[in-house]
Order: sequence, then C-alpha cells, then structure tokens
Amino acid sequence: MSDQAVLHVKGRVLVGPDEVRDELWVVGGRISYERPAGARDVRRVEGWALPGLVDAHCHVGLDQHGPVSDEVSEKQALTDRDAGTLLVRDAGSPSDTRWIDDRPDLPKIIRAGRHIARTRRYIRNYAHEIEPEDLVAYVAREARRGDGWVKLVGDWIDRGTGDLGACWPRDAVEAAIAEAHRLGARVTAHCFAEDSLRDLVEAGIDCVEHATGLTEGTIPLFAAHGVAIVPTLVNIATFPRLADGGAAKFPRWSAHMRRLYERRYDTVRAAYDAGIQVYVGTDAGGTLPHGLVAGEVAELVTAGIPRTEALSATTWGARRWLGRPGLDEGAPADLVVYEADPRADVRVLGAPRLVVLNGRPVG
Repeated sequence: MSDQAVLHVKGRVLVGPDEVRDELWVVGGRISYERPAGARDVRRVEGWALPGLVDAHCHVGLDQHGPVSDEVSEKQALTDRDAGTLLVRDAGSPSDTRWIDDRPDLPKIIRAGRHIARTRRYIRNYAHEIEPEDLVAYVAREARRGDGWVKLVGDWIDRGTGDLGACWPRDAVEAAIAEAHRLGARVTAHCFAEDSLRDLVEAGIDCVEHATGLTEGTIPLFAAHGVAIVPTLVNIATFPRLADGGAAKFPRWSAHMRRLYERRYDTVRAAYDAGIQVYVGTDAGGTLPHGLVAGEVAELVTAGIPRTEALSATTWGARRWLGRPGLDEGAPADLVVYEADPRADVRVLGAPRLVVLNGRPVG
C-alpha cells in the first residue's frame, strides 16, 4: 500500500467500549472518519476493528540469559506485532532498543529503562544490582533513560530466610519514588509476595507488576492510592514448575509460590472488584515467548473480569493509562481488524484478519 493509498475499514469500528462506528478511513497514515474526496487507490477490508493492542509488561531485547542481539530483538518485536500488539510498555531491559523507534514497521515502545534490583536479589544479567544508598541515583539515571517509567525489583528470594522477601527499606523507596516523580517518571515494581506492598504503595508507587501477594489488607490500600496492577497471569501459570525446581533447596519459597499460584484468579478478581485498575501484560522476553497478549486477555476473563473490561485492559483503557491515542480522528492508524466481535468472545484476538501499523498493513 503506497503512501497515497487509502484504507477503508468497514463493518464495526470499536472506538470505545460503548462507541461503535460503521467505518473509518486511513489517509496519509492517519485515521479519518470523513470519506476522502477523490480517492482512487482504495483498499477495503471488512470486520471488527480495535485500537492496536497493548502489552503493558513486555521485555524486548531480553531473554532468560540477559541482553540479546538486535536481530533477536527484531524477531521479538515482529512476533508481538503480528499478534496485534502495537504498543509495548517495556518493563525493564538491559538492551538499547532505541533503534526500533526508527522502524515504522515495528511496535511502538514505552521504556522503563533497566531493572533496578538489590545485590544478588534478581535474575543474573538483567538488572543494575545495587544497595539502598545508591537507589535514588540509579532511579534518576533510569528515569532520564526511559520513556516516563522506572522499574524496581520490589521483592525476590532471600537466601537467608529461604523465602520471598522485600528488597528495600521504606526510607529508600520513599526517596527514590519522590526523585522519579520529580523527574516526571512513574514507578512500577516487580512484586510476587506480600511483604513489600504496603511500603511501596504508601511511598507513592504508581503500579505493581504481578501483584500476586495482594491481600484483604492491601487491596483497599491500592484502591485508595490509585495504584494499578499488571497481573501477568500467563507468567504466573509457570509458578508450579518453578516451585518444583526449587523445592529441595528452598521448601518455604516453593510452598509460598504454590499458594500464590493457587489463589491467583481470586486475587485478580478481588482487586478488580475493589476498583483497582488492571492492565494486560505478558512478561514476554524472559522465559516466555512473545505474542501472548490474546492469552493474557483470556486469563483475565477466566479470573472473572468482564469481557469488555478485559478488552479495555489491552485497548482503550490501557492506551489512555499510557497516554497514547486510540482510534481518534487524526491519530496514527494503529489498529487490528478481526472477523468477529471480540467483545462476545475474546479468543477472537488470537486470529487478527489485518494488522495496520502507522497506516500500513503489516505482517
């Protein structure tokens, strides 16, 4: 499709959960709801159109061993794109993926810089591993390198106790989050367990990844402070395998991981019922493959989140949360067309009919 060509999407255009239009045009790479005058080179497609999907917890440039080559990063980004994911919040990567911004055929990325972890308290080769006295300085560094987000590792296994434990003292996270906010960045944190959550929320954190450790005591706290969660349920599904692997050496940790797994759906539904904002993220790029966004939406539905709300968590609501446009007049044409209504069956997301990125059909 040339730069002068016009794409005409006809059928049902899901501008919002309750706003449906019959058609849109893509003209000069942008969305229009007005029929272009005199257009000759017109490609037509029928179906149900959504804004490009969002994976709000993804890692481009990372695999289970650490940073990867640009060639591997490209394959990761293409896999996400072809699954309909056109906007990624990269929740920590040691690789420099800025070159992707110059590729109009690859998803748009909002980066959180590199993970910041406590010394020897995270996966090797992933993070800056530091002590609390250096946390503010490293948060400032990653706030300047990222795209408005910073990623902390809030808890990890403590070999001294043999179980999950908080990584940072309260005063350190308070100072670090305040510094990030001063620099205009939001802060999120990896948290599996219960112990770190209250300190992080009361220190002003903006989001928590995984959040499997939410309890009746901390769910109201999250709701009151407006802290979002990205549950990554397709990743939490790996907890039993992880627990099996560590049971002999760390039995307390293994049992804890199993408990978190067993109540995962109840945890997410309780958070949603309390008014906590829940967004779609897959945690792809560590040990998980890319392109899993449809599976994560289905997991949210299994947890009890209504289908339209689960869709919003990867489309309208997620884009609004990240400050990016959807199917708005004049916005860049990043959209996905499906054969059937995804509001009726979210499994439709697994089979895009057409993916359009920056106004061009791709994939």
